[in-house]
Amino acid sequence: MFKRHRKLRKNEMIRNLVKDIYLEKSDLIYPIFIEEGENIKSEIPSMPGIFRYSIDRLSEELDELVKLGINSILLFGIPKHKDECATQAYNENGVIQNAIRFIKKNYDNFLVICDVCCCEYTSHGHCGILDKDGYVKNDETIEVIGEIALSYAKAGADIVAPSDMMDGRIEKIKEVLEQNHFENIPIMAYSVKYSSAFYGPFRDAADSAPQFGDRKSYQMDFRRNKDITSEVYEDLKQGADIVIVKPALAYLDVLKKVSDSFEVPTVAYSVSGEYSMTKAAAQNGWIDEEKVVMEQMFAMKRAGASSIITYYAKEVAKNLKQ
Repeated sequence: MFKRHRKLRKNEMIRNLVKDIYLEKSDLIYPIFIEEGENIKSEIPSMPGIFRYSIDRLSEELDELVKLGINSILLFGIPKHKDECATQAYNENGVIQNAIRFIKKNYDNFLVICDVCCCEYTSHGHCGILDKDGYVKNDETIEVIGEIALSYAKAGADIVAPSDMMDGRIEKIKEVLEQNHFENIPIMAYSVKYSSAFYGPFRDAADSAPQFGDRKSYQMDFRRNKDITSEVYEDLKQGADIVIVKPALAYLDVLKKVSDSFEVPTVAYSVSGEYSMTKAAAQNGWIDEEKVVMEQMFAMKRAGASSIITYYAKEVAKNLKQ
């Protein structure tokens, strides 16, 4: 006698009763691009519906998030001036440092996570300090990464999230934070971050495209499977508290592997390319945007994501409310 699986799919009430994958607004992390300057609200052409804000207009975005019940945000900065050593990234009066202070002064309900990297702040667009041949120097770069993380902690960040993919950066950040009495600031590490074509629209948003070459010498190779657990293990050994898998949709197998292998919160980063492809298809009438987005979110949760960084956070929150 065959099993009648369809009995538990008969109607929505039964389906809701037996579901075992859950998605809540508290699972969502919304990225925000903050540009140094005044009176800026600039839509990103390759990411319709996503804007750059100057601090004096940031409340427009934050007020909407409050109404929607989204309380976790990930900050990226776009400075006026860049140089070869990313000095504006750890300037006490830098764009992100000032944004953190503004948010903490005016809003008490946001968990402020700060991306820690050099790429938005370097004139060459790479994620670290270059040698004379254009190769990103590892050990010199992690010294800068430590300074950036410390400056964000001093400004009031709740979590620091290093995304540079230099070896040893987590140990350096932990050391610097503890030496300066910020030992209780969690480190959310981009532990599994691939060199991916899915980042294209983000580089438009953050003005962070490399001026030459690519990032394959430090971001992971999607053709190699054996680095996954080693990268996560090493970050956890050095002091990471939360790990990120980036990108998400094309790497659900990786997300599942990390989630199953480690007893640690695992975050899926649904990146700009995923957002832009879905948005473009929806604008052309080829897909039902709401249904496709929610299916994507549940796919990430099913693969083991404890939370999701997504540019669709506001739309997802509205759908969950409905």
